Amino acid sequence: MIVRAFTAIRPVPEYAALVAALPYDVMSLAEAREMARDNPYSFLRVDRAEIDLADDIDPYDELVYERARAALVMLMEKGVLREEETPCLYIYRLTREGRSQTGIVACVGVDDYLGNRIKKHELTREDKERDRVRHVDVCNAHTGPVFLIYRAQVEIAAAVTAWQQERERVCAFTAEDNVCHEVWRIDDRSLVERLEEAFCCVEAFYIADGHHRMAAAAQVCQKRRQENPVFTGQEGYNYALAVAFPDDQMRIMAYNRLVRDLNGLTEVDFVRKVEKYFCGGRCDGHVCQLTMDGDVLGIASAGRPTKPRCIGMYLGKKWYMLNMPESSVPDDPIEVLDVSLLQNRILGPILGIHNPRRDQRIDFVGGIRGLGELERRVNSGEMAVAFALHPISIDELFRVSDKGETMPPKSTWFEPKLRSGLFVHKL
Repeated sequence: MIVRAFTAIRPVPEYAALVAALPYDVMSLAEAREMARDNPYSFLRVDRAEIDLADDIDPYDELVYERARAALVMLMEKGVLREEETPCLYIYRLTREGRSQTGIVACVGVDDYLGNRIKKHELTREDKERDRVRHVDVCNAHTGPVFLIYRAQVEIAAAVTAWQQERERVCAFTAEDNVCHEVWRIDDRSLVERLEEAFCCVEAFYIADGHHRMAAAAQVCQKRRQENPVFTGQEGYNYALAVAFPDDQMRIMAYNRLVRDLNGLTEVDFVRKVEKYFCGGRCDGHVCQLTMDGDVLGIASAGRPTKPRCIGMYLGKKWYMLNMPESSVPDDPIEVLDVSLLQNRILGPILGIHNPRRDQRIDFVGGIRGLGELERRVNSGEMAVAFALHPISIDELFRVSDKGETMPPKSTWFEPKLRSGLFVHKL
Protein backbone atom coordinates (compact mmCIF):
# COMPACT_ATOMS: atom_id res chain seq x y z
CA MET A 1 0.00 0.00 0.00
CA ILE A 2 1.16 3.53 -0.75
CA VAL A 3 1.47 5.65 2.39
CA ARG A 4 3.30 8.95 2.36
CA ALA A 5 4.09 11.84 4.65
CA PHE A 6 2.35 15.14 4.00
CA THR A 7 2.59 18.79 4.95
CA ALA A 8 -0.30 19.02 7.38
CA ILE A 9 -2.38 21.99 8.40
CA ARG A 10 -3.00 21.56 12.13
CA PRO A 11 -4.36 23.56 15.06
CA VAL A 12 -1.80 25.13 17.36
CA PRO A 13 -1.85 23.21 20.67
CA GLU A 14 -3.84 25.75 22.69
CA TYR A 15 -6.69 25.71 20.15
CA ALA A 16 -6.81 21.96 19.39
CA ALA A 17 -9.67 21.13 21.75
CA LEU A 18 -11.76 24.03 20.45
CA VAL A 19 -11.15 23.18 16.80
CA ALA A 20 -11.60 19.41 16.92
CA ALA A 21 -15.11 18.29 15.98
CA LEU A 22 -16.96 15.06 15.41
CA PRO A 23 -17.29 13.96 11.75
CA TYR A 24 -19.79 16.01 9.79
CA ASP A 25 -22.11 13.08 9.10
CA VAL A 26 -22.81 11.78 12.61
CA MET A 27 -25.15 14.56 13.74
CA SER A 28 -28.18 16.48 12.56
CA LEU A 29 -28.03 20.15 11.55
CA ALA A 30 -29.62 21.14 14.86
CA GLU A 31 -27.08 19.08 16.80
CA ALA A 32 -24.21 20.59 14.77
CA ARG A 33 -25.42 24.12 15.55
CA GLU A 34 -25.64 23.31 19.23
CA MET A 35 -22.15 21.75 19.26
CA ALA A 36 -20.61 24.82 17.62
CA ARG A 37 -22.60 27.39 19.61
CA ASP A 38 -20.35 29.97 21.30
CA ASN A 39 -17.26 28.39 19.69
CA PRO A 40 -16.08 30.39 16.64
CA TYR A 41 -13.21 27.94 16.08
CA SER A 42 -15.22 24.70 15.87
CA PHE A 43 -14.29 22.81 12.72
CA LEU A 44 -17.99 22.23 12.13
CA ARG A 45 -17.93 25.74 10.65
CA VAL A 46 -15.84 24.18 7.87
CA ASP A 47 -17.35 20.70 7.62
CA ARG A 48 -20.98 21.77 8.26
CA ALA A 49 -20.81 25.37 7.05
CA GLU A 50 -24.60 25.58 6.71
CA ILE A 51 -24.77 26.07 10.49
CA ASP A 52 -23.76 29.70 9.88
CA LEU A 53 -26.32 30.31 7.14
CA ALA A 54 -30.08 30.79 7.11
CA ASP A 55 -32.28 27.99 8.45
CA ASP A 56 -33.86 27.37 5.06
CA ILE A 57 -30.58 27.14 3.13
CA ASP A 58 -30.23 24.10 0.90
CA PRO A 59 -27.28 22.14 2.40
CA TYR A 60 -26.01 21.61 -1.16
CA ASP A 61 -26.22 25.29 -2.12
CA GLU A 62 -23.02 26.76 -3.54
CA LEU A 63 -23.02 29.27 -0.68
CA VAL A 64 -22.39 26.42 1.76
CA TYR A 65 -19.16 25.38 0.06
CA GLU A 66 -17.95 28.97 -0.29
CA ARG A 67 -18.68 29.51 3.39
CA ALA A 68 -16.68 26.37 4.23
CA ARG A 69 -13.69 27.64 2.26
CA ALA A 70 -13.93 31.03 3.94
CA ALA A 71 -14.09 29.43 7.39
CA LEU A 72 -10.96 27.39 6.65
CA VAL A 73 -9.12 30.49 5.44
CA MET A 74 -10.27 32.41 8.52
CA LEU A 75 -8.89 29.77 10.90
CA MET A 76 -5.53 29.96 9.17
CA GLU A 77 -5.43 33.76 9.04
CA LYS A 78 -6.21 33.97 12.76
CA GLY A 79 -3.36 31.58 13.51
CA VAL A 80 -5.70 28.93 14.92
CA LEU A 81 -4.56 26.53 12.18
CA ARG A 82 -0.98 26.48 10.98
CA GLU A 83 0.73 24.69 8.10
CA GLU A 84 3.73 22.53 8.96
CA GLU A 85 7.07 23.33 7.37
CA THR A 86 7.96 19.81 6.24
CA PRO A 87 6.08 16.61 5.32
CA CYS A 88 5.56 14.34 8.33
CA LEU A 89 3.62 11.32 9.48
CA TYR A 90 1.61 11.45 12.71
CA ILE A 91 0.57 9.05 15.44
CA TYR A 92 -3.01 9.56 16.59
CA ARG A 93 -4.19 7.76 19.73
CA LEU A 94 -7.77 7.78 21.00
CA THR A 95 -8.55 6.49 24.50
CA ARG A 96 -11.93 5.96 26.05
CA GLU A 97 -12.65 4.24 29.37
CA GLY A 98 -9.12 2.86 29.48
CA ARG A 99 -9.24 1.37 25.99
CA SER A 100 -6.96 2.82 23.28
CA GLN A 101 -6.51 2.59 19.53
CA THR A 102 -3.46 4.04 17.83
CA GLY A 103 -3.24 4.89 14.14
CA ILE A 104 -0.90 6.45 11.61
CA VAL A 105 -2.06 9.69 9.98
CA ALA A 106 -0.84 9.86 6.39
CA CYS A 107 -1.83 10.32 2.79
CA VAL A 108 -2.88 7.20 0.89
CA GLY A 109 -2.92 6.75 -2.86
CA VAL A 110 -6.16 7.33 -4.75
CA ASP A 111 -4.93 4.76 -7.28
CA ASP A 112 -5.00 2.14 -4.53
CA TYR A 113 -8.68 2.93 -4.05
CA LEU A 114 -9.39 2.86 -7.79
CA GLY A 115 -7.55 -0.47 -7.96
CA ASN A 116 -9.62 -1.91 -5.06
CA ARG A 117 -6.64 -2.21 -2.74
CA ILE A 118 -8.40 0.25 -0.43
CA LYS A 119 -11.54 -1.81 -0.01
CA LYS A 120 -15.06 -0.72 0.79
CA HIS A 121 -17.88 -2.62 2.46
CA GLU A 122 -20.74 -0.18 1.85
CA LEU A 123 -22.26 1.54 -1.14
CA THR A 124 -22.28 5.32 -1.25
CA ARG A 125 -25.14 7.68 -2.05
CA GLU A 126 -24.75 9.82 -5.14
CA ASP A 127 -26.04 13.00 -3.48
CA LYS A 128 -23.67 12.65 -0.55
CA GLU A 129 -20.76 11.94 -2.89
CA ARG A 130 -21.54 15.12 -4.84
CA ASP A 131 -21.64 17.04 -1.58
CA ARG A 132 -18.16 15.93 -0.51
CA VAL A 133 -16.77 16.40 -4.03
CA ARG A 134 -17.91 20.05 -4.01
CA HIS A 135 -16.62 20.50 -0.47
CA VAL A 136 -13.14 19.12 -1.27
CA ASP A 137 -12.92 20.92 -4.61
CA VAL A 138 -13.96 24.35 -3.33
CA CYS A 139 -11.92 24.12 -0.11
CA ASN A 140 -8.99 22.70 -2.13
CA ALA A 141 -8.36 20.39 0.80
CA HIS A 142 -9.32 17.15 2.47
CA THR A 143 -10.77 18.40 5.73
CA GLY A 144 -11.70 15.05 7.27
CA PRO A 145 -9.68 11.82 7.32
CA VAL A 146 -10.83 8.45 6.04
CA PHE A 147 -10.80 5.84 8.82
CA LEU A 148 -8.89 2.79 7.54
CA ILE A 149 -8.07 -0.62 9.02
CA TYR A 150 -5.22 -2.95 8.12
CA ARG A 151 -4.11 -6.34 9.36
CA ALA A 152 -1.69 -5.62 12.20
CA GLN A 153 2.03 -5.64 11.43
CA VAL A 154 4.63 -6.25 14.15
CA GLU A 155 7.20 -3.87 12.61
CA ILE A 156 4.75 -0.98 12.41
CA ALA A 157 3.47 -1.56 15.94
CA ALA A 158 7.00 -1.65 17.38
CA ALA A 159 8.04 1.57 15.60
CA VAL A 160 4.91 3.42 16.75
CA THR A 161 5.32 2.30 20.38
CA ALA A 162 8.99 3.26 20.48
CA TRP A 163 8.33 6.73 19.08
CA GLN A 164 5.53 7.37 21.59
CA GLN A 165 7.82 6.41 24.46
CA GLU A 166 10.72 8.57 23.26
CA ARG A 167 8.96 11.75 22.06
CA GLU A 168 6.61 14.35 23.49
CA ARG A 169 3.08 14.75 22.24
CA VAL A 170 2.32 17.77 20.05
CA CYS A 171 -1.37 17.71 20.96
CA ALA A 172 -3.43 16.23 23.79
CA PHE A 173 -6.92 16.95 25.11
CA THR A 174 -10.01 15.18 26.40
CA ALA A 175 -13.20 15.94 24.49
CA GLU A 176 -16.65 16.41 25.98
CA ASP A 177 -17.48 12.74 25.34
CA ASN A 178 -14.53 11.73 27.56
CA VAL A 179 -12.39 10.51 24.66
CA CYS A 180 -8.74 11.48 25.08
CA HIS A 181 -7.04 12.52 21.81
CA GLU A 182 -3.24 12.50 21.57
CA VAL A 183 -0.95 13.29 18.63
CA TRP A 184 2.75 12.68 18.06
CA ARG A 185 4.58 14.09 15.03
CA ILE A 186 7.03 11.77 13.25
CA ASP A 187 9.50 14.20 11.73
CA ASP A 188 12.51 11.89 11.55
CA ARG A 189 13.03 11.23 7.85
CA SER A 190 14.59 7.79 8.36
CA LEU A 191 11.63 6.56 10.41
CA VAL A 192 9.16 8.08 7.95
CA GLU A 193 10.83 6.12 5.17
CA ARG A 194 10.85 2.92 7.24
CA LEU A 195 7.14 3.23 7.91
CA GLU A 196 6.34 4.04 4.29
CA GLU A 197 8.31 0.93 3.29
CA ALA A 198 6.63 -1.19 5.97
CA PHE A 199 3.19 -0.23 4.67
CA CYS A 200 4.25 -1.43 1.21
CA CYS A 201 3.99 -4.94 2.71
CA VAL A 202 0.38 -4.36 3.80
CA GLU A 203 -1.85 -6.08 1.25
CA ALA A 204 -4.95 -3.95 1.69
CA PHE A 205 -6.64 -1.18 3.60
CA TYR A 206 -10.31 -1.50 4.59
CA ILE A 207 -12.55 1.52 4.94
CA ALA A 208 -14.18 1.61 8.37
CA ASP A 209 -15.66 5.12 8.19
CA GLY A 210 -15.48 7.64 5.39
CA HIS A 211 -16.74 5.85 2.28
CA HIS A 212 -18.08 9.14 0.90
CA ARG A 213 -14.87 11.02 1.74
CA MET A 214 -12.78 8.39 -0.04
CA ALA A 215 -15.07 8.32 -3.08
CA ALA A 216 -15.00 12.13 -3.22
CA ALA A 217 -11.20 12.19 -3.04
CA ALA A 218 -11.09 9.82 -6.02
CA GLN A 219 -13.55 11.90 -8.04
CA VAL A 220 -11.71 15.16 -7.38
CA CYS A 221 -8.45 13.45 -8.32
CA GLN A 222 -9.86 12.21 -11.62
CA LYS A 223 -11.36 15.62 -12.36
CA ARG A 224 -8.06 17.41 -11.78
CA ARG A 225 -6.14 14.85 -13.78
CA GLN A 226 -8.42 15.55 -16.72
CA GLU A 227 -7.84 19.27 -16.26
CA ASN A 228 -4.09 18.70 -16.10
CA PRO A 229 -3.13 15.97 -18.64
CA VAL A 230 0.59 16.32 -17.81
CA PHE A 231 0.13 15.49 -14.12
CA THR A 232 3.06 13.66 -12.50
CA GLY A 233 1.16 11.65 -9.89
CA GLN A 234 2.89 13.52 -7.08
CA GLU A 235 0.34 16.33 -6.86
CA GLY A 236 -1.60 16.49 -3.61
CA TYR A 237 -4.89 15.60 -5.29
CA ASN A 238 -3.53 12.13 -6.09
CA TYR A 239 -3.73 11.28 -2.39
CA ALA A 240 -6.39 11.17 0.30
CA LEU A 241 -6.08 12.04 3.99
CA ALA A 242 -6.45 8.96 6.19
CA VAL A 243 -5.79 7.44 9.60
CA ALA A 244 -4.86 3.74 9.42
CA PHE A 245 -5.40 1.53 12.49
CA PRO A 246 -4.37 -2.10 13.08
CA ASP A 247 -7.29 -4.52 13.23
CA ASP A 248 -6.37 -5.89 16.66
CA GLN A 249 -7.29 -2.55 18.28
CA MET A 250 -10.65 -2.03 16.59
CA ARG A 251 -14.10 -2.05 18.15
CA ILE A 252 -17.26 -2.25 16.07
CA MET A 253 -20.60 -1.38 17.62
CA ALA A 254 -24.06 -2.22 16.31
CA TYR A 255 -25.94 0.07 13.94
CA ASN A 256 -29.55 -0.21 15.05
CA ARG A 257 -32.77 0.44 13.11
CA LEU A 258 -36.02 2.31 13.74
CA VAL A 259 -39.14 2.21 11.54
CA ARG A 260 -41.89 4.84 11.57
CA ASP A 261 -44.91 2.58 11.03
CA LEU A 262 -45.94 -1.08 10.78
CA ASN A 263 -46.93 -0.91 7.11
CA GLY A 264 -50.65 -0.95 7.95
CA LEU A 265 -50.43 -3.90 10.35
CA THR A 266 -51.61 -4.06 13.94
CA GLU A 267 -48.99 -4.94 16.54
CA VAL A 268 -50.52 -8.41 16.95
CA ASP A 269 -50.52 -9.13 13.22
CA PHE A 270 -46.99 -7.81 12.87
CA VAL A 271 -45.67 -10.09 15.63
CA ARG A 272 -47.39 -13.09 14.05
CA LYS A 273 -45.70 -12.41 10.73
CA VAL A 274 -42.34 -12.00 12.44
CA GLU A 275 -42.76 -15.36 14.14
CA LYS A 276 -42.77 -17.00 10.72
CA TYR A 277 -39.02 -16.39 10.51
CA PHE A 278 -37.93 -16.09 14.13
CA CYS A 279 -38.57 -17.72 17.45
CA GLY A 280 -39.64 -14.78 19.59
CA GLY A 281 -40.38 -14.04 23.21
CA ARG A 282 -41.34 -10.97 25.21
CA CYS A 283 -39.16 -9.45 27.93
CA ASP A 284 -41.21 -8.28 30.90
CA GLY A 285 -38.25 -7.52 33.17
CA HIS A 286 -34.73 -6.21 33.04
CA VAL A 287 -33.27 -9.61 32.19
CA CYS A 288 -34.70 -11.93 29.56
CA GLN A 289 -33.83 -15.55 28.85
CA LEU A 290 -35.21 -17.55 25.93
CA THR A 291 -34.88 -21.25 25.35
CA MET A 292 -34.37 -22.48 21.79
CA ASP A 293 -33.63 -26.14 21.07
CA GLY A 294 -32.52 -26.59 24.65
CA ASP A 295 -30.00 -23.71 24.61
CA VAL A 296 -30.51 -20.69 26.82
CA LEU A 297 -29.95 -17.28 25.24
CA GLY A 298 -28.72 -14.93 27.96
CA ILE A 299 -29.51 -11.27 27.40
CA ALA A 300 -27.26 -8.86 29.33
CA SER A 301 -30.06 -6.32 29.46
CA ALA A 302 -33.50 -6.30 27.93
CA GLY A 303 -33.16 -6.09 24.17
CA ARG A 304 -29.37 -6.37 23.91
CA PRO A 305 -28.32 -9.39 21.82
CA THR A 306 -25.26 -11.23 23.12
CA LYS A 307 -24.63 -13.34 20.02
CA PRO A 308 -25.19 -13.22 16.26
CA ARG A 309 -28.53 -14.23 14.73
CA CYS A 310 -30.34 -12.82 17.77
CA ILE A 311 -32.16 -9.51 17.26
CA GLY A 312 -33.81 -7.31 19.88
CA MET A 313 -37.15 -5.82 18.84
CA TYR A 314 -38.84 -3.01 20.81
CA LEU A 315 -42.57 -2.76 20.16
CA GLY A 316 -45.44 -1.50 22.29
CA LYS A 317 -43.10 -0.68 25.20
CA LYS A 318 -41.92 -4.30 25.29
CA TRP A 319 -38.67 -5.92 24.22
CA TYR A 320 -38.83 -9.11 22.15
CA MET A 321 -35.80 -11.28 21.39
CA LEU A 322 -35.87 -12.80 17.91
CA ASN A 323 -33.72 -15.85 17.42
CA MET A 324 -32.92 -17.21 13.96
CA PRO A 325 -32.79 -21.03 14.06
CA GLU A 326 -29.41 -22.30 12.84
CA SER A 327 -31.10 -24.45 10.23
CA SER A 328 -32.41 -21.25 8.60
CA VAL A 329 -29.11 -19.33 8.54
CA PRO A 330 -27.84 -18.81 4.97
CA ASP A 331 -24.33 -19.94 3.98
CA ASP A 332 -23.32 -16.63 2.42
CA PRO A 333 -21.02 -13.88 3.83
CA ILE A 334 -23.64 -11.18 3.18
CA GLU A 335 -26.89 -13.02 3.81
CA VAL A 336 -25.65 -14.41 7.14
CA LEU A 337 -25.19 -10.93 8.65
CA ASP A 338 -27.82 -9.84 11.16
CA VAL A 339 -28.46 -6.67 9.18
CA SER A 340 -29.26 -8.85 6.14
CA LEU A 341 -31.45 -11.25 8.10
CA LEU A 342 -33.43 -8.29 9.44
CA GLN A 343 -33.72 -6.70 6.01
CA ASN A 344 -34.64 -9.88 4.13
CA ARG A 345 -37.09 -11.28 6.68
CA ILE A 346 -38.73 -8.28 8.33
CA LEU A 347 -37.93 -4.88 6.84
CA GLY A 348 -38.52 -5.93 3.22
CA PRO A 349 -41.28 -8.56 3.16
CA ILE A 350 -43.27 -7.39 6.22
CA LEU A 351 -42.64 -3.66 6.56
CA GLY A 352 -42.23 -2.92 2.85
CA ILE A 353 -38.82 -1.25 3.16
CA HIS A 354 -37.05 -2.58 0.07
CA ASN A 355 -34.48 0.19 -0.36
CA PRO A 356 -33.21 1.23 3.09
CA ARG A 357 -30.72 3.63 1.52
CA ARG A 358 -33.56 5.85 0.29
CA ASP A 359 -36.73 4.93 2.21
CA GLN A 360 -37.69 7.79 4.55
CA ARG A 361 -39.60 5.42 6.87
CA ILE A 362 -36.40 3.96 8.31
CA ASP A 363 -33.77 5.59 10.49
CA PHE A 364 -30.42 4.35 11.79
CA VAL A 365 -28.96 4.85 15.27
CA GLY A 366 -25.35 4.13 16.19
CA GLY A 367 -24.85 1.72 19.06
CA ILE A 368 -23.04 4.36 21.10
CA ARG A 369 -26.44 5.97 21.82
CA GLY A 370 -27.60 2.85 23.63
CA LEU A 371 -30.91 1.03 23.76
CA GLY A 372 -32.45 3.90 25.70
CA GLU A 373 -32.47 6.02 22.54
CA LEU A 374 -34.47 3.31 20.74
CA GLU A 375 -36.96 3.10 23.59
CA ARG A 376 -37.29 6.89 23.79
CA ARG A 377 -38.12 7.33 20.12
CA VAL A 378 -40.65 4.49 20.06
CA ASN A 379 -42.28 5.56 23.34
CA SER A 380 -42.62 9.12 22.03
CA GLY A 381 -44.65 7.89 19.07
CA GLU A 382 -42.06 9.14 16.57
CA MET A 383 -41.28 5.53 15.61
CA ALA A 384 -43.36 2.37 15.72
CA VAL A 385 -40.70 -0.30 16.19
CA ALA A 386 -36.97 -0.53 16.86
CA PHE A 387 -34.44 -3.28 16.24
CA ALA A 388 -31.21 -3.79 18.23
CA LEU A 389 -28.54 -5.79 16.41
CA HIS A 390 -25.43 -7.69 17.40
CA PRO A 391 -22.25 -5.96 16.11
CA ILE A 392 -20.56 -7.20 12.97
CA SER A 393 -17.05 -8.57 13.55
CA ILE A 394 -13.83 -7.36 11.94
CA ASP A 395 -13.44 -10.78 10.30
CA GLU A 396 -16.90 -10.44 8.74
CA LEU A 397 -15.99 -6.99 7.42
CA PHE A 398 -12.75 -8.34 5.93
CA ARG A 399 -14.51 -11.33 4.39
CA VAL A 400 -17.15 -9.22 2.67
CA SER A 401 -14.65 -6.62 1.45
CA ASP A 402 -12.19 -9.22 0.16
CA LYS A 403 -14.96 -10.73 -1.97
CA GLY A 404 -15.63 -7.31 -3.47
CA GLU A 405 -19.14 -7.31 -2.03
CA THR A 406 -20.97 -4.70 0.05
CA MET A 407 -23.01 -4.91 3.20
CA PRO A 408 -26.44 -3.36 3.63
CA PRO A 409 -26.24 0.37 4.41
CA LYS A 410 -25.34 1.43 7.93
CA SER A 411 -24.00 -1.96 8.99
CA THR A 412 -21.07 -0.83 11.15
CA TRP A 413 -20.55 1.85 13.76
CA PHE A 414 -16.95 2.41 14.86
CA GLU A 415 -16.24 4.05 18.17
CA PRO A 416 -14.55 6.26 19.22
CA LYS A 417 -14.90 8.64 16.30
CA LEU A 418 -11.94 10.45 14.79
CA ARG A 419 -12.05 14.20 15.28
CA SER A 420 -12.03 16.42 12.21
CA GLY A 421 -9.87 19.55 12.18
CA LEU A 422 -6.78 17.98 13.76
CA PHE A 423 -5.31 17.34 10.31
CA VAL A 424 -6.04 19.02 6.97
CA HIS A 425 -4.44 17.97 3.69
CA LYS A 426 -4.12 20.71 1.10
CA LEU A 427 -4.51 19.58 -2.50
